[in-house]
Amino acid sequence: MRSVKPGRGPSAMGAFGSAVGVIFGVIWTGAAASMGAPPFFLAFGVLFIIVGIVQALYNYKNATGENRFSAFDITEDGEEPDPLDRRVREEPLPEGAYRFCPYCGAKFSGDFVYCGKCGKRLPDLEQEG
Repeated sequence: MRSVKPGRGPSAMGAFGSAVGVIFGVIWTGAAASMGAPPFFLAFGVLFIIVGIVQALYNYKNATGENRFSAFDITEDGEEPDPLDRRVREEPLPEGAYRFCPYCGAKFSGDFVYCGKCGKRLPDLEQEG
């Protein structure tokens, strides 16, 4: 498996931006508390601080660490199965499998052309892939 890792420069900028976000969150929370704002505003400030700290640590580790986190993992064919592969490939449905009407959600099996519940024409199986 190959991986794509973010550069040290962008990671350092992300760490700096996250630190600025944490400072903003502290100011926001302090100002909201001093004005007697509803608890929602205080919770928003605390959440902003928590997310900023997590992002700052992640980006700092990627900027300075020897083993950085990968942004994307690239796999070769056969290394790791793709869960969406079955939906993308043009294969017929297995025997006994169900389909659903895209208009009303009714469940049916077989090669129906029209929905038995709403009566609308169903998309072809070949075009759904």
